[in-house]
Amino acid sequence: MHDPRPPAEKAAALLKARGERIAIAESSAGGLISAALLGVPGASAYFTGGGIIYTPRALKTLLGVAREDLKDMRSSSEPYAAFLAETVRAKHRVEWGLSETGAAGPTGNPYGDPPGHTCFAVAGPMNLARTLRTGSADRIANMWAFAEASLALLVSALEQRS
Repeated sequence: MHDPRPPAEKAAALLKARGERIAIAESSAGGLISAALLGVPGASAYFTGGGIIYTPRALKTLLGVAREDLKDMRSSSEPYAAFLAETVRAKHRVEWGLSETGAAGPTGNPYGDPPGHTCFAVAGPMNLARTLRTGSADRIANMWAFAEASLALLVSALEQRS
């Protein structure tokens, strides 16, 4: 099983050392990204908040974004992940935003993506977005993989900015 704790610990150390903060908008990882970051002692120094943006209602109530504001952008895509990361970063007025959006399984999503598909992004001084396809329909394993990959991307962005 994937373990998001090592990249979360590394990200936490880098954020704390710089005095920077992060906000999270995750979907199919179901809160595992936030949980991994909050599991590191001293999280209040760098973690401001975020939410699980699982439905259009959550998008509107937690981030203040209506479906119409997205125009042709679709969920589970790199542009959407980048949009979410920037939106949560700006909403929380922090240096970094991290987002994840995908299809954990056991089936794909309405957009035609298979189970195990996710897109994740970092917004801030360094902007990155990636896609992961695990090839698995195992919902729980995919959720852990999504969290680990999202946090690894955050570490990459933090290290590139060093």
